[in-house]
Amino acid sequence: MTDIIKRRKTEGSGKPVLTPSKIFAPFRVVGNVSNGTPFAIGTLGSTFYIVTSVGKTFQIYDANNLHLLFVSSKETETPIVSLAAHFHYVYAAFHNKVGIYKRGIEEHLITLSTKATITKMCVFGEFLCIATDDNSVHVYKKKLPTDKYATVFYTKLSIPQLNGNDIVEILHMPTYLNKIVVITQSLIYLFNIRTGKLIFESVEFPNPITAVESAPALDILALGTGTGDILLYNLKKAKIIRTIKFPQFRISTISFRTDGESHLCVGSSSGDLVFYDLNRKTRIHVMQSVHEEEFGGITKATFLNGQPIVVTSGGDNKLKEYVFDPSLSQDDGEIVVQRPRFLRSRGGHSQPPSCLTFADSHSHFLLSASRDRTVWGFSLRKDAQSQELSQRAHKSQDGNRKSGSTIREKFPEVIAMAVENARLGDWENVITAHKDEKLARTWDMRNKRVGRWSFDTTDDGFVKSVAISQCGNFGFIGSSNGSIVIYNMQSGLIRKKYKLHKRAVTGIALDGMNRKMVSCGLDGIVGFYDFNKSTLLGKLQLDAPITSMIYHRSSDLFAVALDDLSICVIDTVTQKVVRQLWGHSNRITAFDFSPDGRWIVSASLDSTMRTWDLPTGGCIDGVKLDSVITNLKFSPNGDILATTHVSGNGIFIWTNKAQFKPISTKTIPEEQFEKILMPNGTSSNTGSLLEGALDTELDEDLNFNNYQSVDQIHEDLLTLSIGPRNKMNTLLHLDVIRKRSKPKEAPKKPEKTPFFLHLAGEKVGDEASGREGVIHETPEELAKIQESIANEEAAKEELTKFKPNGRLGFESNFTRLLREGGNSGDFSKFLDTLIVLTPGSIDLEIRSLYSFEPFDEIVWFIEALTAGLESKKNFELYEAFMSLLFKAHGDVLHNNNTNEKISAALSEWEKIHKKDQSLDELVKYCSGVINFISSVIKIKKKKKRKSVTK
Repeated sequence: MTDIIKRRKTEGSGKPVLTPSKIFAPFRVVGNVSNGTPFAIGTLGSTFYIVTSVGKTFQIYDANNLHLLFVSSKETETPIVSLAAHFHYVYAAFHNKVGIYKRGIEEHLITLSTKATITKMCVFGEFLCIATDDNSVHVYKKKLPTDKYATVFYTKLSIPQLNGNDIVEILHMPTYLNKIVVITQSLIYLFNIRTGKLIFESVEFPNPITAVESAPALDILALGTGTGDILLYNLKKAKIIRTIKFPQFRISTISFRTDGESHLCVGSSSGDLVFYDLNRKTRIHVMQSVHEEEFGGITKATFLNGQPIVVTSGGDNKLKEYVFDPSLSQDDGEIVVQRPRFLRSRGGHSQPPSCLTFADSHSHFLLSASRDRTVWGFSLRKDAQSQELSQRAHKSQDGNRKSGSTIREKFPEVIAMAVENARLGDWENVITAHKDEKLARTWDMRNKRVGRWSFDTTDDGFVKSVAISQCGNFGFIGSSNGSIVIYNMQSGLIRKKYKLHKRAVTGIALDGMNRKMVSCGLDGIVGFYDFNKSTLLGKLQLDAPITSMIYHRSSDLFAVALDDLSICVIDTVTQKVVRQLWGHSNRITAFDFSPDGRWIVSASLDSTMRTWDLPTGGCIDGVKLDSVITNLKFSPNGDILATTHVSGNGIFIWTNKAQFKPISTKTIPEEQFEKILMPNGTSSNTGSLLEGALDTELDEDLNFNNYQSVDQIHEDLLTLSIGPRNKMNTLLHLDVIRKRSKPKEAPKKPEKTPFFLHLAGEKVGDEASGREGVIHETPEELAKIQESIANEEAAKEELTKFKPNGRLGFESNFTRLLREGGNSGDFSKFLDTLIVLTPGSIDLEIRSLYSFEPFDEIVWFIEALTAGLESKKNFELYEAFMSLLFKAHGDVLHNNNTNEKISAALSEWEKIHKKDQSLDELVKYCSGVINFISSVIKIKKKKKRKSVTK
């Protein structure tokens, strides 16, 4: 197990993974599919795979179903700028390095001799060509013909030869052996990389080249320009054979269809996709807004080789596939090409999420909204189940769409969200509040679409907070003008209204029994309501405006974040603040209860995440992050924590180590906070879901094996024994126990012995044992042995009848220690032995005390108990021992109370005993006060009931 832990901590970059948090460990990122870096397509036989970049990591998808196959094993040092795929291997370029990966695991790393940044790559045969931003091309070659990839530097195409503008693309043309084509913004170069010579240089093109693609026909290149022209250039003849114009169309990518149809796919930076028929010289289809223009439009669109499927991606974090259905033939013989049909896609938010919550009680789906005005449901179990919720309006009763056209603007950004699944499938179960809107919208998680109802605030205010009752029947809307409106989720009708707050309502919650409702606002007021009677139970005025609220239904506790940078925990039953948590140095952005209600995890603009223990009120864990957390949510099972950040379009998942090991509640100062690694898309740099289970190192505060409890907290306090609680009861009632344990009748001898017990000698195999050489005793010898054993037992019984004393030659350990303590005046060893004895042994030893003159043993025993009582340890045991002494030798003590030794010992015991009677007096006093108060309360309640009935 320790080897596994060490291997996990040193995987990846070879550096130890920073995990300063004792509760949370980074796990993975959900919702990242692609960024603006063009993807790469690899082929393995008849199958295709797609490699996309998500920053410092890449992901490999199966082109057949877009299922996630592999992720890179570790992060790169800088973001990936170029990708290439060649059979089993993926080439990822970052800064001046190229990593070669197989199944996401790095096998080799190439570092260029220059510090220039890599821009493009081309892999073919035994060569790897790398272009940098200083307009140079580095060529690498396989060391041996049997090698799988190029690793040895071969040559470099010098800068003077590339006197054009920036390199746009590097291509290897079919049938061009050992040659590459380097396309800049204005020129085309043909190099022989084996000799390193420039073979051909084109004339300068008037318009800047932005996209290049090799055509299925030999020697033909398709050059896309920023003005919307596509030039079909014959490299062998060095001339343009056709020009295709797309006015006002900045071309970003070009691809040829290779399944028998002469179609050309052209993508633009505006997000539009155009399909052109080269034979008929006409456009056949235009698809608008395939990818969002504000994120760079379409960065790459490629037909799969030999298939009518085009793959597109953009900077909006989406990967899509479109397919052409078979063409239709008309009566006049004309062929009609059908519009490309949307096939499948993977995606996520194109901007950082703004709202987050778990959509079910099994930690399966995460519901999130973003500033890109989309609402997504992400699956934590299977990536293919994630999808965007539809915003298409429902049909009205006449069958028309309420919004008219289906192409319209999306809803504004979501600022608040509430989910309940009690009535999932019956009606809508999600409510969202949108930025600067006076109505809230409902959503249906089962159908993954917007619901039928829109809930208005009714006071001309903007919606600031939403909530749903646990039964799923009522929706709560909080207004910026201070009113609260309650709607029926099934019918969409108003049920109740409240008006308590003078400013915006920032939080609403209802308990699990629909009895008590609470609300808070920017006016610093917390309101308590009786939901059934629609009455105000009371309000609590806090010292600062309240910005947000979270409610824990199981404990009836809720927490509010204040503008004074504190978190107040309030009990709905007593309507009082029970905890106030201080520590953040900037505005609190998000916080949430753990499912068991013991912790609150909070985040702030100070880039820290803190875990608060409510029973102790202290911060038990804290970490510093590179990016500020905007939302955080505990899963219903408590196994993971989901966070969103100001940077990054994904949802970051953290595992909870407390599932597998105890967590210390020791408060830690902020000086001990350390920076923690963020979750990423790699498979080894972050922890696993069993992070805590594999960690065998316990916290020092929780190392119970080395912990030793103190014997006494303070010398002035009475300390009870730490032994079994029933020991004292057994000591005081030994006579009763013996009486009950006494058998009712003597054991009876069996009437008839079984036949096999009568067998002896040869009948039970003694003769066989003798033949085998086993030592055998005769019946006479056995009788003598048994008689000697019986004599020894009888002698022992006779000896135990006598109590050893000083006049005899032996004494027990109890008596010896008592005698030594009486002579020296130190009974510590005797008391230590007395405490650990069993109740039966203690009773025997006390009864066996020598009760004749000069009564030394009895006096020593009283003095020992007095010394123990004076030490204030094992208080109840010494009281029980004295009780046993009076039971066994009470007549001796009574008849000889005039003896000086006995009288002095008893008076000293009484003197010490009276000091300790204050405990009994305090207990009785407290009990009397409680009884008096409870009786007064009962009398007042009876009077109120009588007055109500009158």
